[in-house]
Amino acid sequence: MIRKTRKIRKLRGSRTVAGGCSKKRRGAGNRGGKGMAGGHKHHWTWMVINDPKHFGKYGFKRPPKSIFKFNPVNLDYLEEKSSELLEKGLATEENDKIVIDVTELGYNKVLGKGKLTKPLTIKSPLFSQTATKKIEEAGGEAVTL
Repeated sequence: MIRKTRKIRKLRGSRTVAGGCSKKRRGAGNRGGKGMAGGHKHHWTWMVINDPKHFGKYGFKRPPKSIFKFNPVNLDYLEEKSSELLEKGLATEENDKIVIDVTELGYNKVLGKGKLTKPLTIKSPLFSQTATKKIEEAGGEAVTL
């Protein structure tokens, strides 16, 4: 059984713990700087290997003006909620047709999922082709804003 004291135990309490001059092991300067320092200089090889796309521009950013966000609603939802919308005052009734303005509900496009049994007049900025077709088949009207 070996009972030799480890070197680190012997060196505890000494100023440099066998590190020579105190400047040799202390501070970020010993490691080439803090954080990403030297990425273009002395740590270049590290950058090339570990983060090759760190420098330079890649791709492009679309201007926010050109990005249009669709918020669609389906016909079956409008059919289902038409009576509720009338009660709440979000829809009106004209010539035996319920008139729904989709923009008041926070939508900007009408899609054609589901069947229409009532004639609805729907006002919206955008309609899909199937939605327009189904609305007109049910005796309603698709009004583009």
